[in-house]
Amino acid sequence: MAAKPTLRAVADTRARAPADSPAVRPVRAADIPHVTALDERVTGLAKPEYWRRALERYGAGPARERSFLVAEPREPNPRMPILGFIMGEVRAWEFGSAPCGWVLALSVESRARLHGVGQVLLAAIAAEFKAAGVRQMRTMVARDNRLHLMFFRSEGMTAGPYLQLEKELD
Repeated sequence: MAAKPTLRAVADTRARAPADSPAVRPVRAADIPHVTALDERVTGLAKPEYWRRALERYGAGPARERSFLVAEPREPNPRMPILGFIMGEVRAWEFGSAPCGWVLALSVESRARLHGVGQVLLAAIAAEFKAAGVRQMRTMVARDNRLHLMFFRSEGMTAGPYLQLEKELD
């Protein structure tokens, strides 16, 4: 896999985006309280430690094949400093799979939905994955999460070659 150019793919995506679309940039430590609050509003679960660790793993330092991006309004808005976030990484060879990009988390403020925020975030991380040298992008969606299913399908994602299996552990 080729090394990812430092933020080049994000900058290229931003340069091609319409003027009224949100700006996408790498996450900063100051964003984590906003990411945590957005995630809690969407999922109903407070996970501040999870997001602090995610910053360390996906957002801090020169990560060659990891991305943690936020979308922010073009004009600063203290009531809604970020519009959404996406996190992912290139994973290789699990279950015989060739290297591919995995979207691990994606969330958009409910008030910002239907304004292209999710599309801009997905395009930005897809550009990062492509710059890292992979040709496939994957994610997992809960069967009953119609919002995420409809979004990812509208973006051209379809069922992949693997089935997720699970078992309750006593």
